[in-house]
Amino acid sequence: MSGEARKKLRSQMHDFRRRPEDLKPEQVQALEDLFEKVPSLGTIYHLRWEATKIFDSAPNRAEASRLLEDWIVQARETEMDWEPFITMLKNNWEGILAYFEERKSSGPVEGLNTKIRVVLRRSYGIQSLTTLWTRILLDVNWAAKKLGPTIAEIRGFVNQIQKYFSECYT
Repeated sequence: MSGEARKKLRSQMHDFRRRPEDLKPEQVQALEDLFEKVPSLGTIYHLRWEATKIFDSAPNRAEASRLLEDWIVQARETEMDWEPFITMLKNNWEGILAYFEERKSSGPVEGLNTKIRVVLRRSYGIQSLTTLWTRILLDVNWAAKKLGPTIAEIRGFVNQIQKYFSECYT
């Protein structure tokens, strides 16, 4: 593949990740042209956004369960191997459906865990636990500008963790 073709494909992959309603008509057309060349990408794209639509619009747990079951049937009708994903979905079925009761996810906690892992990687060689916690709090405080009030809750949680672990180390 030439450098120009690779660059064009990369820009299309950016569009591939965006919500269909956020795309301009020429971007939609470019994706449809890509899907004609690589039909499996079109299948993945459309099924992905159908699943997203379920999470955006299902009013309750029962309706979400029905819609997800229909989605699974649709996925199995394609000639692609969705079974690993469907197995993961079924194994976590109750937890996934719990989202539809209060519309809350573990996203903020997962984000904090990722941020802490990144800080730990960057902080190789730090010998003081206080310095490490300060570094984590600085990063979390920076994230507060982006995420808003949920960070205050996370900060309280981090402070509780720090208090607990500070008693474990001398």
